[in-house]
Amino acid sequence: MKKLLCLFALSFGVLFPTLAQSEEQAVKEVIMSLFDGMRAKDAEMVMKSFSSEAMMQTVIADPSGTRVGSNSVEDFGKRIASTPVETELDERILDYQIKIDGNMAAAWTPYEFYVNGNFSHCGVNSFQLVKMSEGWKIVYIIDTRRKEGC
Repeated sequence: MKKLLCLFALSFGVLFPTLAQSEEQAVKEVIMSLFDGMRAKDAEMVMKSFSSEAMMQTVIADPSGTRVGSNSVEDFGKRIASTPVETELDERILDYQIKIDGNMAAAWTPYEFYVNGNFSHCGVNSFQLVKMSEGWKIVYIIDTRRKEGC
């Protein structure tokens, strides 16, 4: 009986981190898919990353102070789809810090953004995701943007 309990405890100890890593990978894949879709100018691929109720915001820092700007996911998808063919958009994620509790995940992703291979800006994305029946979906994203201190 002791051997069975030890075997069970050992199996759980090995299996649990593997499950957690696979969930983290699934969250990461949703975020990667968003930016792959953006690079491909594939609005459908971009939209599949989001829940239907998703919100997008950005922190805007200018000489008059700091404020928060909002954007709809639909408008974001339309802008991606209408980007000229010759324009290359490349958001390069530098790191993924992912935390998961049950069906909720948060991801912190520092990034650099390039247009036609030229540096545009950098910052951090903060994602909130929920695991729904069809998988992990982004429900909220807020980012920072700056040209210096990257």
